Amino acid sequence: METYKAQPRQQRRLKKSSPLKSSPLKYLLWGAAGGSTIMLLALLGYFFYLLGALPKVDRLADYRPPILSQVFGQDGTLVGEFYLERRTVVPVDKMPKRLIQAFVAAEDSNFYQHKGIDYIGVMRAAFKNVISMRKKEGASTITQQVAKSMLLTPEKKFSRKLKEAILAKRMEERLTKDEILYIYLNQIYLGAGAYGVQLAAETYFGKEVDKLNLAEMAMLAGLPKAPNSYSPIKHLERAKERQGYVLERMVKEGYITQAEADYAKTTPIVIQPLKKVNAEQSAYFLEQVRQQLVEKYGEERLYKDGLKIYTTMNAEMQKGAYDAVVNGLKAVDKRQGFRGAAKYLTEAEVDPFCKKVEDDIDDLSLKQGSVYQGVVTGVNPAKQELTVRVGERTGTVPRKGMDWAGRLELVNSYGKPATKRAIGLGAVLELQVKEPDKNRTGAVFALDQVPEAQAALIAIDPTSGGVRAMVGGYDFKKSQFNRAMQAKRNPGSAFKPVIYAAALEHGMTTASIIDDSQVEYESGGDKAWKPKNYDNVYRGPVTMREALTNSINVVSVKILEQIGVGSAIDYAKKLGITSPLAANLTLALGSSSVTPIELTSAYAVFASGGYRTAPYFVTKVLDRDGNVLEEIQEPKVPVFTRMSSAAPEAAGEGDSAGDGEDGKPIELKQNKPVPVMSEATGGAVPAIPPETAFIMTNLMQSVVSSGTGSRARALGRPVAGKTGTTNDMKDAWFVGYVPQLVAGVWVGYDQERSLGSGGSGGQAAAPIWTEFMQRALAGMPVRSFPTPGNVTFALIDPRSGKLAREGTPGAVQECFVSGTEPTSYAAEPAEVAAPVQ
Repeated sequence: METYKAQPRQQRRLKKSSPLKSSPLKYLLWGAAGGSTIMLLALLGYFFYLLGALPKVDRLADYRPPILSQVFGQDGTLVGEFYLERRTVVPVDKMPKRLIQAFVAAEDSNFYQHKGIDYIGVMRAAFKNVISMRKKEGASTITQQVAKSMLLTPEKKFSRKLKEAILAKRMEERLTKDEILYIYLNQIYLGAGAYGVQLAAETYFGKEVDKLNLAEMAMLAGLPKAPNSYSPIKHLERAKERQGYVLERMVKEGYITQAEADYAKTTPIVIQPLKKVNAEQSAYFLEQVRQQLVEKYGEERLYKDGLKIYTTMNAEMQKGAYDAVVNGLKAVDKRQGFRGAAKYLTEAEVDPFCKKVEDDIDDLSLKQGSVYQGVVTGVNPAKQELTVRVGERTGTVPRKGMDWAGRLELVNSYGKPATKRAIGLGAVLELQVKEPDKNRTGAVFALDQVPEAQAALIAIDPTSGGVRAMVGGYDFKKSQFNRAMQAKRNPGSAFKPVIYAAALEHGMTTASIIDDSQVEYESGGDKAWKPKNYDNVYRGPVTMREALTNSINVVSVKILEQIGVGSAIDYAKKLGITSPLAANLTLALGSSSVTPIELTSAYAVFASGGYRTAPYFVTKVLDRDGNVLEEIQEPKVPVFTRMSSAAPEAAGEGDSAGDGEDGKPIELKQNKPVPVMSEATGGAVPAIPPETAFIMTNLMQSVVSSGTGSRARALGRPVAGKTGTTNDMKDAWFVGYVPQLVAGVWVGYDQERSLGSGGSGGQAAAPIWTEFMQRALAGMPVRSFPTPGNVTFALIDPRSGKLAREGTPGAVQECFVSGTEPTSYAAEPAEVAAPVQ
């Protein structure tokens, strides 16, 4: 009975406890429902927030992307570019239909069917990614790619993908398919610094986009997935594999037949980039232009607004200037000897180093004459030959390629040798390509060396002031300091023409006699100052011509003493020199620092016949729509030609007297000028009398014909110039000119020290100047310097400075401003010694 009664009570207890135990579940369910509702509301709120916060797609209807600004030379050739993204915009109707189809087939086959999001593509990509357990395929449509590129940041978040999808839908509602393609194909990055299909076509194939064949179109369409990995420049085989994929996709989509695809696959791909702007050789010139334009228009406009900038640069002259500076500095440097390898690698470090070098090589084969860093991987002491790697390429350095370095010890082991006269395995060397590689093997190199000295060259049209070429140092990448514009260095004897020109206007003449003998000056200290001649030779009485021709220091100091330091400084200012000048007699020896552009501009006054023109670089600037923002007409100075009966351009020691047409000596006869051009001078300002300019030119022609500037005779045409060398050969100069062009060259170390053997102006600077001028003047007509009307010529006895009779030994023909020539003859013929060379 008890048991029977207990069972219902237990059941009743269980029934009573069941509702109590179900209460937490009820609350949990209610909580989950409420939380879900809140989350849904939050998501909806965030969604509507995004709808309001997202950028407007309407502005894409007026697509104006950043486009590159182009810099053009004097003849209209492209010489430089400024850009953040290197792009040229081209309309869709100028793009081949099959090019568009190739991109659509490769990137978004349902482009013409979907409304911004390819749902089928999303599911297909998700399935493949799940199967492969990694992200193997994406599903972004072309429209989404445009939205991401144009309207969003590159953040990798779910929110960005949501924004991308919303914007893609909006774009499809407001833009046509062609408008979306127009943005996409101009905006997309396709490798090698090229944005958009037009620049890519130029970069890889040297063609306008509408000239591409099917094979080239398919190769471009394969680039968006991985522009570097599929680059036809660096990885042609990979690029061809990707090209094949694109062609098969085009067949599948019905854009081309299988036969067309097969033919395109066999079509040879010729990588022939459009002639690139060589920014390296023009870097200092372009930087000067860039600074001017940024100051005037701002960086935003320069880098994004597609300006057309026309400059005074002559592209061929600029290339010649760059080559001359590089070659000249290497010659100076190699005279100092081999400094050893740049560094030594362990065997394990060779492959990573070479891979980095290869990544920096843009070409399929190495360029002849170019210099690359290579690693020694083998030595042959018996043959005195090296085996080297340059990137992924191999080659040799034969003995003759190392001759300039002298006898070197070749060490067949890794690790730094004991002396720099030895080269071992793992040595990193500068190597110049003598014979390019074939199939990445068999290149022949020569040992090279990065110069430690620096140089500057600037070339100016003396009739306008237009800067035709400028190099401010050996390597712009390593040093942006523009020595042509900014380096203030002592000009040495290259400053003497300024002193001589001032002397001519203070009553001295080319026949004035000055005593070349030692002299002392009080210097305010314990020791007197004793100027010395460079060669320690003192010649006694000499004319101004002989003194300048042989760059006689003592005579220059005595001339400055005679005319007064203040007068010389004032005269220098008239020639355009603005740097502070020392108010003492050392000025005669070039003790005051000036910049190469200052000194070259001063010489331009002599070359132009007495006119000063301010050097300038930019002639015209247009905006992206062709509107003229600024334009400068090149100023021109009046130019006159000499009479046919005028004297020879240069009269040096030992020259015979010039004869007129009647066979008689030309004496005291005024030459009347024949005007060639008589237009407004514009920015050209008369600075000194044309007679002074001509006489200085005539004197400096003697410097070239029989003095310290003899290397410039290689031009084979009338040329005037002057060398300059400072104490201990710390600075080497040569400034010279022909009627059409004046150029100045400086060579030295940034941290002043001797250039060593062969470091004089005639040996270090003049060869650079001569190489440049030979290139610059190629094809330019040979011209004589025009003679002003009131210049006369007379036979002079160089030891007395008086007139010489016909047949006088050693007589020279001198030029004078009419009325300043000697009026009396030497008492008897002078016994003149052979001129000092």
